[in-house]
Amino acid sequence: MVQPFKQLCCPLNCGSELVLDSKTWRCDNGHTFDVAKQGYVNLLPVQNKRSKDPGDSKAMVQARAEFLASGFYQPLAAEITRMALQHNPRTLLDAGCGEGYYLRHVLQTAEEQGQRLDVVALDISKWAVQAAARGDNRTTWLVASNNQIPIAAGSIDALLCVFGFPVEAEFARVLAPNGRLIMVDPAENHLIELKAVIYEAVKTKPYQLPITGDNWQLASEQRVTFTVTLPTNQAVRDLLIMTPHLYRASSDGRARAEALETLTVTVDVWLREFTHANA
Repeated sequence: MVQPFKQLCCPLNCGSELVLDSKTWRCDNGHTFDVAKQGYVNLLPVQNKRSKDPGDSKAMVQARAEFLASGFYQPLAAEITRMALQHNPRTLLDAGCGEGYYLRHVLQTAEEQGQRLDVVALDISKWAVQAAARGDNRTTWLVASNNQIPIAAGSIDALLCVFGFPVEAEFARVLAPNGRLIMVDPAENHLIELKAVIYEAVKTKPYQLPITGDNWQLASEQRVTFTVTLPTNQAVRDLLIMTPHLYRASSDGRARAEALETLTVTVDVWLREFTHANA
């Protein structure tokens, strides 16, 4: 059975346990956080925001949702799901859930297998969490930051971070002693054809692990590579909008990509599994 995770902590200085009372999360010190009509709760204090509207914009979220709904990344979603569920975790955190595409694949498979799973997901973008939470009550949806995860220490068996921003200290704190951190990151040739269109010169990054602290041990590593053909101009535009390349490219580079009627791109991604170094 897939159901919401409930071991939340107050994001304010007290850090006390939060208890759900009807549509409001409360702590013993009188702090309250209402569940929004879309089904999520905002646990990102104003003082912890780095901007007025942090994270992905509404346009980025919409473009990513439309692109992923077309199934272009389905092979990647299948591999992420396999890795996330392979050790039968009881609790799962998606740290940087976006609009929820990959997590929905995980939850659907868990339900089909009859696996018990308590699930919580967070993103710093309220637009992303609103889109993810709408109509899905299987998960506790949070607007929150990886810099201060409002979850009890040692309570997570599987922590999923897909194209996200790891905060090693917080990930180590919330992960159970025998828990697993699953990182999904671009490999050398990821979207290289798009890069060739929008940049004058394509720079490749050397192989490196996404986390390097002494707290972690690399348990497994898998490279997922395949090609997809984007059949329309809108699909190409959606891909551009949903990636950081939208802001990194020059206006000329963006214009070249936006003029394309079709594009075949390489999906090239590392899936890595980490455990506590002393596990």
